[in-house]
Amino acid sequence: MSAQSEFTLEKIGESRFESDQLVKIDNFGTFFYVKGQEFIKSSQGKEINFSNIQLGDITAADAFNPLKVNLFYEAFNTAIILDNRLAEIAIINFNEKSPFRLCTLVSAGYDNTIWIYNQNTQQLELYDYMADRTRVNTLPLEGNALDLSSNFNYSYLLTDQALYTFNYFGNLVAKAANPGFSEITESNGKIIAKQGNQLQMLNEINGEFLSLELPELLIKQFFLTDETLYIYDGEILHQFHLKGK
Repeated sequence: MSAQSEFTLEKIGESRFESDQLVKIDNFGTFFYVKGQEFIKSSQGKEINFSNIQLGDITAADAFNPLKVNLFYEAFNTAIILDNRLAEIAIINFNEKSPFRLCTLVSAGYDNTIWIYNQNTQQLELYDYMADRTRVNTLPLEGNALDLSSNFNYSYLLTDQALYTFNYFGNLVAKAANPGFSEITESNGKIIAKQGNQLQMLNEINGEFLSLELPELLIKQFFLTDETLYIYDGEILHQFHLKGK
């Protein structure tokens, strides 16, 4: 059972928006999103885009580090790293790597690394794509992997059993039971999780999830940028300010 949140949400704006997958909006108002088979970066009315016809649909994208955006194509077990102009830095086809890795989740790491979840071993790996080696491995994890979020220092893996927090050495620093969450978002150590059509925030002190009071709306996608929570319902992008009581 979740407790009442120590944070409140204040609606600060909404706008009509069209995308298949809204990835990120940074503090400068730059939009990163997927439409069709294109990854698009839009800033001040100017757009640049990237697509790979051979790989087709983008399963997931991570623009935490706008200088090293990563795209994941699960059907081809392949990740692509892009610079801030969406030019290719690296293409990583895990089918061609030894040992073979079956990746289901990919997110940003520090330096020239990405976090990957290897379904074969049920381990989270910090993979260096320039040196073609795994820097750290976690121990095998319980449950089916659902979602992955990360920053330069920590990686957050959600399985159907638990929410795990690892540091960049691959050490487990926190674990909280998963009561039914399907997705997570993280910013500056704040973690928000989705259960059904409701959002809850993790209390870092006691490990409890706290319910966030929201108006009735469909939560198709959500993400947190500093103190701003964005919720996309498929047509309207809703913007909330997250503040302590």
